Amino acid sequence: MTTRDHAALLEDAAKHIADISRAELQIMLRRTAPMLRNSALVVLDGDVEDAIAGIGDEVGKTRNEMIRYVVQEWLETHGYLPALGSTTTAR
Repeated sequence: MTTRDHAALLEDAAKHIADISRAELQIMLRRTAPMLRNSALVVLDGDVEDAIAGIGDEVGKTRNEMIRYVVQEWLETHGYLPALGSTTTAR
């Protein structure tokens, strides 16, 4: 289950909190806690944050998906990673 799935599940639970048992809520929170604990926060300047958010909204990607995309593209462009679809492999 992805982080986005967990977030949606928790949002739904919050909307219907009276209908969810304590045990079900505990399970959701226990599954989500490690994801939050292990997530790394990348702090960006305000203008960079706004640009990432704006582009992410346009293409339907989350902040983290956009950051991963931008970093991978930069690494490929500058030769630190082989470009996707490239037939050569780094040794």
